[in-house]
Amino acid sequence: MPQPSLTATVPRQLVHRAAIAETFLTDWEKTGPDSFRLCAQWPRAHQLHVSPDRSAYEPLLVAETVRQCGALLAHAEYRVPLESCFVLRELRLSTRPGRLAVGAAPAEPVLDVRVFDVRHRAGRPTALRYDTEVRLGGEPVADAHIAVSWTSAAVYRRLRGGRTPATVCAVPLPPALPAGAVGRLLPADVVLAPPERPGRWQLRVDTAHPVFFDHPLDHVPGMLLLEAARQAARLRTAGPDVSASFAATFHQYAELDRSTWIEVVEGDGPGLLVRGSQGDSTIFECAVDAAEG
Repeated sequence: MPQPSLTATVPRQLVHRAAIAETFLTDWEKTGPDSFRLCAQWPRAHQLHVSPDRSAYEPLLVAETVRQCGALLAHAEYRVPLESCFVLRELRLSTRPGRLAVGAAPAEPVLDVRVFDVRHRAGRPTALRYDTEVRLGGEPVADAHIAVSWTSAAVYRRLRGGRTPATVCAVPLPPALPAGAVGRLLPADVVLAPPERPGRWQLRVDTAHPVFFDHPLDHVPGMLLLEAARQAARLRTAGPDVSASFAATFHQYAELDRSTWIEVVEGDGPGLLVRGSQGDSTIFECAVDAAEG
């Protein structure tokens, strides 16, 4: 069984990262037919994923770590080729912020993953879902569910109609809101512009951002959209950060060369419902809620 005391990360290509510093998984093992245990390490300081006062890990660090689990297992256990192009379909995450404090050493979470609903085409896997329980020091700190699919590079090129990182440019960056208003320390981490009208903001897509755009992309990444939902929820409540739980559905690609609008709309349940759109099309929806504690 892997122990959370290893000193190296997994190969960065397996989790779709270019920077070793953004690779959080350290090891994994198979515990059942479609069950796995993975180990990770979280740094005590991070531009985006640790609170500005370095006292707590952000819930979206948990989301990114769980996302990396799916990529790694798809390649290492389900034999998905490395050149395949992945699409995040759904992400549900519930965290316990009171248990996400930064300690005297980097945190070493253990993630138990159960894979199911593995879909095939022509004998090859094309999609899967997985549930994850995240523990620190043996205590549960988060639960997550992710649905992801992928295509071959050739099929992806046809689907994207010639859009590549080299041929598509992001819209010009609009001004940023004050960093403190969205719970960030650096202006570069602000992803929303001043509101067009109350409760509606333009998304700021900075393709030079070292975390959101760890490598060149031809679309807006899902993690940037989740951060936009987090910042919108904080602005709407005009108080402490309430985003400890996320339930997001990604409907279609958010294109770099089209303006993306983020707004808080009325939801059916507790918390806030954040929607992202381009033109008349809804790109994603995300329910953001406070934590259990």
